[in-house]
Amino acid sequence: MAEEQPLKRRSQIVTQGTARAPNRAMLRAMGYTDADFDKPIVGVANGYSTITPCNIGLNGLAERTIAALESGGAKSQMFGTVTVSDGISMGTPGMKYSLVSREVIADTIETAVQGESMDGVVAIGGCDKNMPGAMIGIARMNVPAIFVYGGTIKPGHLDGEDLTIVSAFEAVGQRIAGTIDDARVHSVECNACPGAGSCGGMYTANTMSSAIEAMGLSLPYSSTMAAEDAEKADSAAKSAEVLITAIEKGIKPRDLLTFKAFENAIALIMAVGGSTNAVLHLLAIAHAAEVDLTIDDFERIRAKVPVFCDLKPSGRFVVTELHKAGGIPLVMKMLLKAGLLHGDCLTITGETIAEVLADVPDAPPAGQGVIWPFDQPLYETGHLAILKGNLAEEGAVAKITGLKNPAITGPARVFDSEEEAMAAIVDERVGAGDVVVIRYEGPKGGPGMREMLSPTSAIVGRGLSEKVGLITDGRFSGGTYGMVVGHVAPEAAVGGAIGLIEEGDTITIDAHKRLLQLEVDDAVLAKRRAAWKPKPPNATRGVLAKYARLVGTASKGAVTDQPD
Repeated sequence: MAEEQPLKRRSQIVTQGTARAPNRAMLRAMGYTDADFDKPIVGVANGYSTITPCNIGLNGLAERTIAALESGGAKSQMFGTVTVSDGISMGTPGMKYSLVSREVIADTIETAVQGESMDGVVAIGGCDKNMPGAMIGIARMNVPAIFVYGGTIKPGHLDGEDLTIVSAFEAVGQRIAGTIDDARVHSVECNACPGAGSCGGMYTANTMSSAIEAMGLSLPYSSTMAAEDAEKADSAAKSAEVLITAIEKGIKPRDLLTFKAFENAIALIMAVGGSTNAVLHLLAIAHAAEVDLTIDDFERIRAKVPVFCDLKPSGRFVVTELHKAGGIPLVMKMLLKAGLLHGDCLTITGETIAEVLADVPDAPPAGQGVIWPFDQPLYETGHLAILKGNLAEEGAVAKITGLKNPAITGPARVFDSEEEAMAAIVDERVGAGDVVVIRYEGPKGGPGMREMLSPTSAIVGRGLSEKVGLITDGRFSGGTYGMVVGHVAPEAAVGGAIGLIEEGDTITIDAHKRLLQLEVDDAVLAKRRAAWKPKPPNATRGVLAKYARLVGTASKGAVTDQPD
């Protein structure tokens, strides 16, 4: 972990004695005056880029944040962080860099804030890895911090139907199946993403922004605001004001990021039907905060929390509709009323969760279908099931919403990369009853643990979501649904059993029993294991190679700063 520093570090660096004159001289070049040296220095970690619609609006939020910091008596120092657009890199070798970018973002924020001895930081992010990357850095440093989400995209529209980016991926499968033509695919492509903001369903970006709000490190209602609405920029300014007060009061991230706060986040994610990636990211954030969260905690909480928000990908509505219906505070209040949320957890405002939610209704409003009554949920228990068995001794994650019967036993169709699997699905060499295995796509094996949205969407588009299983040591997009199991650990690259599967072997996926099993005798598996040899690494130089050498198992968050 990064070495923890005391608050008001700026005064120790630039205001004490003549020895600090060189420090002050550098700052005077940026317009600092004598009076400024007694103010808290607040970093603004700006994820702005023109790489993706998720992040294109962040610079405006950064400007509002800076103005609020300066008028509130702080000095701001803005610096940049990287992003990878998951939607654009999906299905390409570029997707290998997506999860890697989570670590780069965390390292960037830690490096800048610690290197310049900042007193606090406002992290502003949009695309999927911006949120967990920022939170990992924030948890490591433990200086006062707040997260500002760039906001969700508004839905696209075509012939009366709401569209999201997943609509475009599924259109590919529909075209393969012959249910739509090329002209329709093009129309979906042109209408799916109408402007700025992160992907509009309860996909990974909106899942993680919601989790951060549930943990108290962003402002109420901020996680579901639309990127292009004025309230988003107003919320950024308010976040800066709240952070100044947190600095004055000495409220640090680890005061908020307790075990109970992570339980709150998990309960919230189950209620809204969030992304499988939340398991990976919350484990990583907990590791950074030195909180003993395990993959089994997700299964324990899943058994108690119903899904009562009807959101895409497996539901009907987008996140802007959730916002109109009452947003994350309403969902949290319903959980609190049911005894499934810890109301005594602290938030960045200095109030407890219960105090923040005091005036929030505890039942959904009439005339909307997004948030269902707690006693009439879509599903009685949560949707992110942790499966174990001889194929996943450390665990795997299945997203089981939208399935009539989340169980299948069938012959393995084995592929050693996403590209091989996608070619087989497109060529219709995968059919009903098959269990697709995509391996050597894990954290080390990929490296980078790519998301399998392209193959899963093609399966859904062909109408096979209930009829074809898919397991992988890679990940899934928040937009994925169907009979799919990801994060299989141990992964193939380190000798996990997924690497021992042979074409035609029988595999059972059974979410009822929380089982992922290769139906092969132990003696046969032992022979295969003895004959198994690791594949040559896919990357030998650069950031991917460094990542592959450092990264740990998905069952513990795929972190890169494990203790020796």
